[in-house]
Amino acid sequence: MLPLWQCHNLSYLYAMENEVSLDALFEFAPEGILITNKAAEIIRINPSAERLFGYSKGELLGKKIEVLIPNRFSESHVKHRTDFNEKPKARSMGANIELLGKRKDSTEFPVEVSLSPYSSNDERFVIAFIVDISERKKAEDRVRNYSVELTKQVQDRTLILQEAVHELEKTKEELNNALKKEKELNDMKSRFVSMASHEFRTPLATILSSLSLVSKYHGEENEEKRNKHIARIKSAINNMTDILNDFLSLSKLEEGKIACEPEKFDLKAFAEDIVQEMSSVKKEGQKIEYKHTGKETVVNLDKKLIKNIFFNLISNAIKFSDEGKQIDVQTIVDNKGVSIVVRDRGIGISEEDKEHLFERFFRGQNAFNIQGTGLGLNIILKYIELMNGEISVESKLNEGTTFTIHINKTNK
Repeated sequence: MLPLWQCHNLSYLYAMENEVSLDALFEFAPEGILITNKAAEIIRINPSAERLFGYSKGELLGKKIEVLIPNRFSESHVKHRTDFNEKPKARSMGANIELLGKRKDSTEFPVEVSLSPYSSNDERFVIAFIVDISERKKAEDRVRNYSVELTKQVQDRTLILQEAVHELEKTKEELNNALKKEKELNDMKSRFVSMASHEFRTPLATILSSLSLVSKYHGEENEEKRNKHIARIKSAINNMTDILNDFLSLSKLEEGKIACEPEKFDLKAFAEDIVQEMSSVKKEGQKIEYKHTGKETVVNLDKKLIKNIFFNLISNAIKFSDEGKQIDVQTIVDNKGVSIVVRDRGIGISEEDKEHLFERFFRGQNAFNIQGTGLGLNIILKYIELMNGEISVESKLNEGTTFTIHINKTNK
């Protein structure tokens, strides 16, 4: 057993060794460490902390801790440390906020701070552990920037893909439309060939047979027979002329060669002349009645287009009505504009056919045995559109049809 004096010496040596170890830990720690008293004065600071803030040895001793904090935060920091001193406990500072330290040259840098309060000889102290996290912040910024850039690249590429998909959809739609138009065109060509071969064959056969018969009838006693066949030839030629005129009109419309050229003329006198002219081609016993409504008769419209509309509608009325039927033609001039009404008492149009009435080459189900191209109403519609007008139709099967055209008056 050691003597008592030797035991006291050993205790002293252990205490000395612990104190040296603690001093070494404080002085050589890689992170900054400082100690403040209750008045927030720095009473001890290690070399790492002095280097961190750019001060020489001992230069910070006795200074308030706020000297290491940017000026704009000094006031709020005083309140924070007062609150900490009232309820001291070990904790990290700056949760969810960015802490900044201020160097001697006033430059700022991001820091991470941990606080540990302790008491000695009835006095309170706070140990602060300070770490410069500039490199970590730079790394975080690089990661953040990379993430933002990556997100932007993804968005850009997504946008490019969306645009590519949109262009593909657009191209697909254009191709579908082109194929649809090509199919419609092919259908129209087929219908045109079928219609043209039929419509031209019939009058040509009539002309050939009538010419053959006319050549056999000689002398005055056969004059009536000759005149009958000559009339058939004229009618067949007129039918062929109508067909060719329809094709010509459609071609000009498609090429944009027909434009609306208004001129002033007397609509009443004009319509009377047309009715008189069309009376020469009406069927046996048919009667064309014309009347005008309104005090004014002078209009400002395209005379050629109006004439073609009259001819087509009256011609259809004659064609689709039986012998002995009456056809009514009316013109109206009032404050609303100009209206043309043509009514027949013919075969009529079914509700199903009305939906396709103005389509090219369309023939009603009850009109296949009646000569025609199926272009007339389509051409009329385009003429009316050129004059900014509109057309309506009312019809019942076997009772007749009424076409009404209205064009806004451009000039009194």
